[in-house]
Amino acid sequence: MTQTLVNELEMQQEETHKDKYLTFVVEKEYYGIEIKYVTEIIGIQSITEVPDLPVYIRGIINLRGKIIPVMDVRLRFGKESREYDDRTCIVVIDAENILVGLIVDSVCEVMSIPSEEIVVPPDFNQNENKFVKGIGKTGNEVRLILECEKLLKD
Repeated sequence: MTQTLVNELEMQQEETHKDKYLTFVVEKEYYGIEIKYVTEIIGIQSITEVPDLPVYIRGIINLRGKIIPVMDVRLRFGKESREYDDRTCIVVIDAENILVGLIVDSVCEVMSIPSEEIVVPPDFNQNENKFVKGIGKTGNEVRLILECEKLLKD
């Protein structure tokens, strides 16, 4: 395949993903992550605990032969733990070539949020907003847009 064709295909894929967010719920709040990071959504499954990891890293799963760490987003945000149920999902993301499963209370939908409808979060407490890169306005509601790289690294 020529480099020009590869570049054209990459541009088409970027255009398809532009302004698209997978939205999900953690506790009573709605969040969104850019669809370009999402590789798949799976139901909750058996998680193997690994010692000496932060409490929000629940362990690892075997997803078709790939070992993937899973992070409980609820715990990552300092919220109380809760029992997983039939609505609990693992959103598998690929951020900077790192596959991670994000455990969320439930997945909502893929929605378009135009960039002009996303505002910078208020700077009340830098520590509190470190995972939120923007606030997407959708009608009368808002979605907190997460920055996947910071969610994994900070």
